[in-house]
Amino acid sequence: MSDVETVFVMGVSGVGKTTFGAALASELGTKFIDADDLHPAANKAKMAAGIPLTDADRLPWLDAVGLAASRQPSVVACSALRRRYREHLLTLVPTAVFIHLHVGREDLAERVSARAHEYMPASLLDSQLATLEPLEQDEPGFRIDATMATEDLLQEAAARLAPQRRPSDV
Repeated sequence: MSDVETVFVMGVSGVGKTTFGAALASELGTKFIDADDLHPAANKAKMAAGIPLTDADRLPWLDAVGLAASRQPSVVACSALRRRYREHLLTLVPTAVFIHLHVGREDLAERVSARAHEYMPASLLDSQLATLEPLEQDEPGFRIDATMATEDLLQEAAARLAPQRRPSDV
C-alpha cells in the first residue's frame, strides 16, 4: 500500500483509532500498537477519575510510544492531540506519517457514550476536543473523515499514503 514505515493514527477518544489502526496494520502487513496499552497506571487512574492528563503526564507516555514505534515498522493508534506531541514523536520516529481521523462532536459523543472503556470516560471528550490541535498542512500526514466505513477509510488511506513525503524531501 505504501513505502511509509510507521503511521500514527491520531484523534480524540471515540474517533476509531484502534479499529482503523488495526485494520490498516493488517492491510499493510505490519505490527499494530495501541498507545493506550503503554499508559502508566497513574495516567489510567487519573483518566478513570475523570481528570484530564497534563503535558507532564503525557511526556513519559509519548516517549514509550515513540520507542515502541521506532523498533519496527508499525501502525500506532495514538491520540497525538497537540502539535508538540506529534513533533516529539517525530524526534523518535522521523519518517512517520500521521493520519488524523476526524468526526464531528455529536457523532463522537454518541460513539463514546455507547462504548465501555477501561479508563476513558465520556466526560473527558470535551477536554480532548479542547486540547486537539488538528494536523496542519506542513506536518507529514493528512486528515480523513472517519464517518466512512472502515473499508472506505482503508481505500482513502491507501490513496493518500502512497505519495506522502516529508516537507524536507520536496
